[in-house]
Amino acid sequence: MYASGELEALFRATFFHSYDTLLEGGAAEPVYLPGHPHRICYTRDYFRSALHEIAHWCVAGPARRQQEDYGYWYAPDGRSADQQAEFSRVEVLPQAYEAIFCAACGHDFRVSLDNLNGDGGDEAAFAVEVKAKAERLLVEGLAERPARWCEALATAYGREDVSLHQALQLLFS
Repeated sequence: MYASGELEALFRATFFHSYDTLLEGGAAEPVYLPGHPHRICYTRDYFRSALHEIAHWCVAGPARRQQEDYGYWYAPDGRSADQQAEFSRVEVLPQAYEAIFCAACGHDFRVSLDNLNGDGGDEAAFAVEVKAKAERLLVEGLAERPARWCEALATAYGREDVSLHQALQLLFS
């Protein structure tokens, strides 16, 4: 039911003409590559990886979308506690969007500390932060790109009548 290739087609139909951007699976590591077209590359064929990389794209403004990987700092797996704290700080917003996208299409969600060979930090505390941020985003109203993506996901997965607020609560229960 949740095939990443379907996300690629849906993303293209939703955003290609207005943002000249494609979603592509098969990458060993996720990366954003600006160009003509811009390419959001997600890990292998992982549905959640695709949603997560779209979340980063939704966070990035026009200037960031002209830079490889949006010009963001990234330390690989094996981060120190200080590096992990910085990672967690910058990951709250993208993971909040990812949670909202999962709620929109009915897919499971779990926060990712992405540090299997280092100090991952407190997953429960991070989940509380991500949930709180997602709730604030829904209350304040989503920006154009994430709102459009949620609408496309809800339509594609037959969830037009499901409240994002309620679906989000279920993800974290």
